[in-house]
Amino acid sequence: MAIVSPDLKNTLILWDIDGTLLHSAGAGMRALTAALRTVFGIEGSLADIDFAGRTDPWIIRCALRKYGLPDTAEHRDRYLEGYLAALPAELSAPGGRILPGVERILEQAGSRPGVAQALLTGNVERGAKAKLAHHGLWHHFPLGAFADDSEIRNELGPHALRRAHAYWGVEFARDRVWIVGDTPRDIACARAIGARAFAVATGGSSVAELLEHRPDAALPDLSDPDEFWSRLV
Repeated sequence: MAIVSPDLKNTLILWDIDGTLLHSAGAGMRALTAALRTVFGIEGSLADIDFAGRTDPWIIRCALRKYGLPDTAEHRDRYLEGYLAALPAELSAPGGRILPGVERILEQAGSRPGVAQALLTGNVERGAKAKLAHHGLWHHFPLGAFADDSEIRNELGPHALRRAHAYWGVEFARDRVWIVGDTPRDIACARAIGARAFAVATGGSSVAELLEHRPDAALPDLSDPDEFWSRLV
């Protein structure tokens, strides 16, 4: 049943997590490396795998191939469970942080007339919840699209739109849907559903590199919430 909001929602913001909302100081990579050891008895590194903008299942497949492990459902499931088991301890290590301006923007979005916000992330849902809950941000997001839905990032948008429609009772116009992320793959994900792309250079890409992919808006970071909202007009 759709939940009727006191104000009619007309703008949907879909947030990436890693490099956009927060930095986990390598917690995800360390948890995946720890799972290699605990699940498969392999002491190895994943530093040569390009994590940026990828999904957890895609990364897991790459890791299995790198170490010559059969890419079976059983191996993928065991590896994922090992990763999720290791993640909380790695998140507690020093260095993880919410990125500048994020808390204020998320709080403002929660009370801003017409605005709805959700997640669109390459994390599986349990991993997303672990990361965001650790930093006190999980409560901002009533729904999302996760890597449980597809290991192909460009296939996540329709899941987010379907859930948003069911939750808010609104068919969001595509030019009022914004995907906010820190990589070219987030921009491509927006284009895949005809949404608008908001790029922030708080991950591994500079503003200049992101602009090469023609986002609808780009900022070096989200430290100025007023500037962020001015781009969403």
